[in-house]
Amino acid sequence: MTTIALVLAFLPVFLVVYSYLVYPLILFLLRKRSISAARTSDADLPTISITVPVYNEEAQIAGLIETLLDIDYPVDRRQILIVSDASSDGTDDIIKSYADRGIEFLRVPTRGGKTAAENAASALLRGSIVINSDATIRIRRDAVLPLVAVFADPTVGAASGRDMSIGKSNADENVGEAGYVGYEMGVRALETGVDGIVGASGCFYAIRSELHRCPLPDALSRDFAAALITRQHGLRTVSVDQAICYVPRTASLRREYKRKVRTIMRGIETLYYMRAMLNIRRYGRFSWMLFSHKICRWLVPWTVPTALLGLAIVSSTQVWARVVLLGATLSLLATVLAWVLDGRRALPRWIVIPAYAWSGNIAAMHALIKAARGDQNPAWEPTRRESIGTPPTVQQ
Repeated sequence: MTTIALVLAFLPVFLVVYSYLVYPLILFLLRKRSISAARTSDADLPTISITVPVYNEEAQIAGLIETLLDIDYPVDRRQILIVSDASSDGTDDIIKSYADRGIEFLRVPTRGGKTAAENAASALLRGSIVINSDATIRIRRDAVLPLVAVFADPTVGAASGRDMSIGKSNADENVGEAGYVGYEMGVRALETGVDGIVGASGCFYAIRSELHRCPLPDALSRDFAAALITRQHGLRTVSVDQAICYVPRTASLRREYKRKVRTIMRGIETLYYMRAMLNIRRYGRFSWMLFSHKICRWLVPWTVPTALLGLAIVSSTQVWARVVLLGATLSLLATVLAWVLDGRRALPRWIVIPAYAWSGNIAAMHALIKAARGDQNPAWEPTRRESIGTPPTVQQ
């Protein structure tokens, strides 16, 4: 019984250590490939289409458009198309007011979600490179050139920008989210050097137009699928550190939880739809990377209940087990406290960090249950992040 209890107790430890430490270490040892983002001349730059699906973003849409108009890329080689997913506020009128400055507008009459809006826009895109972005983020002025430059390498089919999590002040920023985003960007940099990243950033990524036009059901995640489609066609998706976009941190733990449930569920459904990518005989290291980066992380929370049971059994004879069990209990209590006080006051890091970790794992369980039930929510509710305005570095 004690041996079984120990196995149960250490199973999540093994998965966490492998997923978050051993896997990146193996990538570090395997990395060989590099990317080149050297700029030549404007005449050699490809045409690009920047598309942004929006839903009821009247508070932020003008700031987004001003940022897009200011990007460092030849005006005659870029197209900017904003897609309204049946917005019911003043979003459409604000977008239309920029028509004389080259902003193109498409309204989807029936709300269908982010991927549905991107699918509807596909036929109108003229660029050889398609850049997909999000209404709540801000692209740095000099970010598009390095993102597009990597396509000079014929082995590159898609490229993902570097998310930079920012907050207005130390009081309102979710330090758990900030740390996780930084870690994730580091893993993507390592994956780039091996066989390409396994999922692009939904905030800011680019893809060859012929790959972007590959059909994808509306309920799935196009940014995740983009990397899988790219690999299906024998190309790779890279992460470009110089292509920075600023992502406002979600101050509310509850909103972050809902976002994670939604994105993980769509990720699970997307991977199931493209499950052939897990065929290691066909896709080799990429399949291993996909399994390690995605599936192993999704499995971690399912081992926690049995681990707590194992610890409870062992704690009757082992002091260390009682200490670990006490720590787990206190961190769960911190999570409950964070949920109760969510949005009411600033919380110390010793509460915020474990609350973010527990909430993320519970969200993964929730998402898998919803996916297993066949729930679909293509008509996404965008995460309402506080406006960050235009960061000073965007104006460089």
